[in-house]
This record gives sequence, structure tokens and C-alpha cells, in this order.
Amino acid sequence: MSFIVRPSIRADMPTIDALLARSYPKLLKADYPPSVLVTTLPIIARARPELIGCGTYYVAEEGTRILGAGGWTLDRLRADKGHIRHVVTDDRQLRRGVGRAILDHVIKTARRSGIVELECASTLTAVPFYAALGFEGEGHMDISLGPGLHFPAVRMRKLMP
Repeated sequence: MSFIVRPSIRADMPTIDALLARSYPKLLKADYPPSVLVTTLPIIARARPELIGCGTYYVAEEGTRILGAGGWTLDRLRADKGHIRHVVTDDRQLRRGVGRAILDHVIKTARRSGIVELECASTLTAVPFYAALGFEGEGHMDISLGPGLHFPAVRMRKLMP
């Protein structure tokens, strides 16, 4: 593994945005019909400014190239619960441990912050990835992206004693 995981900074925003825009269509294509992707990708394949500088969103970087990103945020109601947020690996860098390194870092930092439970809304594509990291599926869900616009996902949870 020749990359590092570090907190994202505002200057990473254009690179993360481009990574999401390039990789999500390729990674999700096998698991979602074109009718879903054409309406949802313009919304979900965009970097979230509120995440980039929050301190718990990270990038995996090799030299000056960002290979992946992802992080976590606190639950609004429970101080010991966190939510996995906007994870992506460069579609040209799969099977190198990029996603695992980011999630391992997320789990470690969340645990240090007193988090005992992590939840995520996994894409259908990423369910095996999260399961391999100890997350358990809790059923299908639809993420509302706007009036009449829904993205199919799977609610997954990891308890961290």
C-alpha cells in the first residue's frame, strides 16, 4: 500500500467532485437501471462542501493523486452514533485496499470519538464491501433526493463495543 489516508481539506473539493462524477457512473452501472442513474447521478455524484472540511472526512492519497474519499458524521440525536458518508474509490484503483483503508480509518477515529454504532446507507453495489468490514444489512431503503426522486439503498449497521 503506497498511499496515505488524511483529513480532506477545502482545496480537495474539485478533485473529489471529479472523482465522484467519474467513478460513480461506472461503479453503479451493474446494479442500477439507467432510468435511476440518469436522474440520481447528477445529485449523488457531487462532492458535499459541508463534508470536505468537517474534520471527519478523509482522502486516500498517493503522491498528489486522490484515490478515494469517505468519512463519517455524528448522528443528530445520539452522541454515540455515527453515519458513514459519501465513500468512493477511483474505479481505476479497485482491489488495492483504498476503500478498506479509508473505512478502517473512519472506524478507528469514530471509536476514539466515543462512537459505538456506525450506520450507512449503502449503494446496492457496496453491500459486499461493507459486509466484509463487519456491517450487517438491515433491509432496503429509498433515499429521498427530492420530490418523486428516490435512490435505492441498503441500511447497514456496525456495532463497535
